[in-house]
Amino acid sequence: MAKTNGLSVKGLGLSLGIITALGILVLGITSMVWGWGTELVDFTGNLYIGYDASVKGIIAGIIWGFVDGFVGGALLAWVYNKVS
Repeated sequence: MAKTNGLSVKGLGLSLGIITALGILVLGITSMVWGWGTELVDFTGNLYIGYDASVKGIIAGIIWGFVDGFVGGALLAWVYNKVS
């Protein structure tokens, strides 16, 4: 039977992964179409290999963002469950 108290490691990981990927998508589109947030795209591109204001770069950023958000969310939930 599943543990009912505590955070779901997979659930929080998926949630933060999706939210991070959507944020990267919106940032990439606004930078590509309107030129908004180009400095932030350049900075994030230093962290996420291949991310820039192009269709190919946005896809790379979405993948990196999802992985980053998933791992961060899963670790956050795991640590929370261990200390609570």
